Amino acid sequence: MFRTALRNVLAHKARLLMTVLAVMLGVAFVSGTLVFTDTFGNAYKNKSAKSFDHVSVAMTAHGGSYLDDGTQKPPLTDSVLKKAQALPGAGDVLGGVTGFTALAGKDGKLVGGNWGTTGANYFPGKDGKDPRYTFTSGQAPKGSDEIALDSGTADRTGYKAGDSVRFSTDGPVKTARISGLFDTDDGSVTAGGSMVLFDNATARAVLGKTGYDEIDIKAAPGTSESALMTQVDKILPDDAQASTAATLKADQDRMISEQTSSMSQVLLIFAGIALFVGIFIIANTFTMLVAQRTKEIALMRAVGASRRQVTRSVLIEAGIVGGVAAVTGFVLGIGVAVGLRSLINAGGASLPEGPLVVAPTTAVVAFVIGVVVTMLSAWLPGRRAAKIPPVAAMNSVHATPTTRGLVVRNTIGSLIVAFGAALLFLDDNYAKAGGAGVMLVGVIVLTPLLSRPFIAASAPLLKPFGVTGKLSRLNSLRNPRRTASTAAALMIGLTLITAMTVIATSMGSAINKMAVGSMKADYIVSMANYQPLTPEVRTKLDALPEVETSSPLRDVSAEVSGSYTPVSGVDAKALGKLFSLDFTSGSMDAFKGKSVLIDKKTADKEHVTAGDTVPVKFSEDDRTERLKIAGVYEGNAMINGLFAPTSVVDPHLTKVADRQVLVKMKDGPSEKAEDSIVKALGDNPAIKIQDKQGVSDEIGGAISMMLNILYGLLAMAVLIAVLGVINTLAMSVFERKHEIGMLRAIGLDRAKVKQMVRLESIVISLFGAVLGIGLGLFLGWVGGRGFGEQISTYSMEIPFGRIVTFLAVAALVGVLAALWPARSAARLNPLMAIKSE
Repeated sequence: MFRTALRNVLAHKARLLMTVLAVMLGVAFVSGTLVFTDTFGNAYKNKSAKSFDHVSVAMTAHGGSYLDDGTQKPPLTDSVLKKAQALPGAGDVLGGVTGFTALAGKDGKLVGGNWGTTGANYFPGKDGKDPRYTFTSGQAPKGSDEIALDSGTADRTGYKAGDSVRFSTDGPVKTARISGLFDTDDGSVTAGGSMVLFDNATARAVLGKTGYDEIDIKAAPGTSESALMTQVDKILPDDAQASTAATLKADQDRMISEQTSSMSQVLLIFAGIALFVGIFIIANTFTMLVAQRTKEIALMRAVGASRRQVTRSVLIEAGIVGGVAAVTGFVLGIGVAVGLRSLINAGGASLPEGPLVVAPTTAVVAFVIGVVVTMLSAWLPGRRAAKIPPVAAMNSVHATPTTRGLVVRNTIGSLIVAFGAALLFLDDNYAKAGGAGVMLVGVIVLTPLLSRPFIAASAPLLKPFGVTGKLSRLNSLRNPRRTASTAAALMIGLTLITAMTVIATSMGSAINKMAVGSMKADYIVSMANYQPLTPEVRTKLDALPEVETSSPLRDVSAEVSGSYTPVSGVDAKALGKLFSLDFTSGSMDAFKGKSVLIDKKTADKEHVTAGDTVPVKFSEDDRTERLKIAGVYEGNAMINGLFAPTSVVDPHLTKVADRQVLVKMKDGPSEKAEDSIVKALGDNPAIKIQDKQGVSDEIGGAISMMLNILYGLLAMAVLIAVLGVINTLAMSVFERKHEIGMLRAIGLDRAKVKQMVRLESIVISLFGAVLGIGLGLFLGWVGGRGFGEQISTYSMEIPFGRIVTFLAVAALVGVLAALWPARSAARLNPLMAIKSE
């Protein structure tokens, strides 16, 4: 049976090509993911080990005590640094500080994004160098008018040593000269961020550090880490902790392993989807191959082969095909890992250099997946072939499914769909996720039943094409199982894409309504990294003649009846012009003096309403005030808690700072108005100024980026589905050679034959697309119900533009998938084709 299987594989290698490609792509996705994450994790671990070369023991600050004036006393002061330098067995001692530093590019815009620019200190050791940084040109910064820039950022921005740059931390914009460019092992820089270095004194001044965030101590020759750790413990202040380099490296390795594991799991989920789609292609291929060899199988049964031997023969064929696909997929996966690494580096991130890691387990997993998936997919066609009686097989080359078989399939499919639908409406996220999967399987089982009404409905659209349109429709209906399996592969990808698109679009709209719906202010001013603003920002804005009014949003930590409740300090007189709150009781008129506005959820929990008083305990000074409720408003996930006048909250703050400043202009938003704000704030790259559209665009941009990533991850599944359409059409053309020859003989020209195959492909593709989009919309609606219960502004929004795009892409897939099969059909010699039966 092995020789028979091998002969069949060699005899039908062209028809097995698409199956090999489908399995190969799925295996390549899996092996590429494993190789990339192993290589990525190993390189980062090696690089992190190098970043600890200058450290034997590190002291890190966590918090600090407060002085009488409200400022926080850092635990790692200059005196602690001097004590560390004097420790027995201590070599070089470095003090480190970091903080957000906004760097302006040559175009005046923020470099590195909202989070990507870090400011740090250059702390020279005994040899005059800081081992954390290696200069590639120029020299280290000296004085407040010099900075150094990492070489990656210099390449991206075009800056070089000697250029002048503008930067800001949380204060005014400053200008400095670039003294030099450097390389570093810092993780934020290797991930694509930017770093600015100041000399030690300047860094502490501009970053607002009176102490150090970390003190790194290198052991002198002959001193062990444990011995040095014992000495460090003697000088370790409260609110600080000490760790050896070995501990730091172990923690870093664990964090890297967790991150790469999470990345690997996400990628493998989408690889699994691609392999699941591939199952339909494999099953379709072997079903058609077995049907074409029905007489051959019958002859084998007649000469003594048992059912088990026939099934085994088909499984051996599948095993050979799976083995070839697994090996080629594994090799391709290594190429995918290399390409993905280059792609990420080209995108701005700088992944650390390191050898390609191809673990033996990756090769084993790739081989097992390729062989097992292929054999499992071919088992049912093999079993079905073995069950055909030899005499019946001799009489019919292409046996069609029995009515009884379809009835049983439809009954089982209906029950599965019903069970999945029931799970979707349970109040449990895991049950809903399981229900979605079960329902998808049920619809796949029902696709033969659903194919008939859809293809029948396409008749009016195919009528203008005349006889070729009618033939393509009849060919699609000829074998419902085959059509269903082909369409189901495309349906799976589009179901997931549509459901995710609906939920993401609806969620984006809901967030936008929460953020902008109640906003009457023309502009929101905030720090680019979302850190607090200094109160001087509002003072400068109020001085502008174009500004009508403004108010800070000043975050305060507080408790109401022992429960944490967010409190926002605002200008009580201006809030009504900047926010539109929906009051259930009370009003904005009573909001003055020692009063608050409270959201309805908190008010119901405390059983209070407008006119009542509520005790508010401020966390920073542990004092409690009873404040009168001026109004109760309908809150949401973004606007909730208490609003209190700044005159109430400021006395309880150790340091006054604003999360945002809301600004209302006299003549509304305009380019001129925004320009006046920019100039008033010194064209500061650290400050972000947004109008309503800017807020909406930011939310929409984040949603679009997430969807594009999902589309990219699902692209492999869609590509495999396209191979399925090509495979089915190609094998169908081979199966219908005699029929096509007859059509050519009675006058159907080559162009019409191509058109017939092309229309058949489009019908199958659109059937899969409509089914996938319809199911995706339903799952999107069900999935969104959970969000709707938590987010009042959530409502399902159907992205009609994207759905039309999905349908257009499906039709294009049909056209492209038919190119090779249609060309093969048109090139058949009519006489040879007629003789082929």
